[in-house]
Amino acid sequence: MSESKEARLKVLTDLLKIHTPNGNEIEVAQYIGKLFDQAGISYHIDSFGDRRANLVAEIGDKQTDDVLVLTGHQDTVTIPRPEQWQHDPFGAEIVGDRLYGRGAADMKSGLAAQILTLIELVKEGVSIPGTVRFIATAGEEFGTPGANRLNDQGIAKDVNAMVVGESSNGNVVYAHSGSFNYEIISHGKSTHSSTPQLGINAISGLNAYIDAEAHLFDQAPVDDYLGKVQHSVTLIKGGDQVNIIPEYAELYGNIRPTLAFDNQHVVDAIEAKVAEINKTTDYQLEFKVIHSWHPVETDPQSRFVQLALTSVKANFEGRDVDLKTYNGATDASVFTKSNPNMDVIVLGPDEETVVHQTDEYTTISSYLSIIDTYKTIVSNYFN
Repeated sequence: MSESKEARLKVLTDLLKIHTPNGNEIEVAQYIGKLFDQAGISYHIDSFGDRRANLVAEIGDKQTDDVLVLTGHQDTVTIPRPEQWQHDPFGAEIVGDRLYGRGAADMKSGLAAQILTLIELVKEGVSIPGTVRFIATAGEEFGTPGANRLNDQGIAKDVNAMVVGESSNGNVVYAHSGSFNYEIISHGKSTHSSTPQLGINAISGLNAYIDAEAHLFDQAPVDDYLGKVQHSVTLIKGGDQVNIIPEYAELYGNIRPTLAFDNQHVVDAIEAKVAEINKTTDYQLEFKVIHSWHPVETDPQSRFVQLALTSVKANFEGRDVDLKTYNGATDASVFTKSNPNMDVIVLGPDEETVVHQTDEYTTISSYLSIIDTYKTIVSNYFN
């Protein structure tokens, strides 16, 4: 039998009360482990210091080589201004159909739903000829250390299909962009501001790059699924004193690569522009890659995507759900590096519009529906 609504909600509210802004995943993993112990599900907690931990569990008869993965991350982003919240970020407060808390949407609701999917399938004795693997990662919100660690261990090499439980409002996301973070350092020459001609203004060097960056990807091919490459300069630092020409300045930027213009094309474009500026001006710029996550795309007409869409429509009543793409990145960007041919979808509950925001929430109705959706996908995937 399926768990009661109260039992299902308890798993999510318990997770929301665990403090995991950019860390402390070990406490979540231990909580999940206790639930799996009660259900007789085998699992392994991969602890790697500073209270960081991944968890991997499996169910299924393993009579076939087919492997379906349900995956989600245990961490959340920080809460920069908790005083602005009307609901306790760790209180798991329920108001009507809404359940508030940091991580309610991103993505402890999806994670809880995946946990319950395994537990309920085992309790119901559903036949699974292959393997359902549950992967709970650490640090997805910054640097993906957990996913990278697991990928290095080969966790995704045998996977045929993967469901990432990020919030999607019940829509089936069959393609998402990568995410590329980088730094440009500008080296100049300091002098007194009364004699700027004797120096080289490092901030002006950044301006030269910013002007070029605005049109750097104008000729990049448009991806069939993800469209144009999205790009922004997002952070600037420079100067030490108002009457000194700065000799050092830095900026940071984010780019969303596509398969049509992937991460290496991004690197090549930036390197070429920096080299041009260095050659044709007095400015000296330095380019550094910080993070490089790859785009993920699956044919929307594939059996897996269509199975997911059928399953969603069967379990989400009273709303329109469909196939879509988005420009966020997920742990799948890491896992597909070792297995680029596996099918990947992003599919989770509400509410993607409030991810990372004050008074983040999910809806109880979508949370319950996504559990049933996951169960339907698993039950039919191996047929």
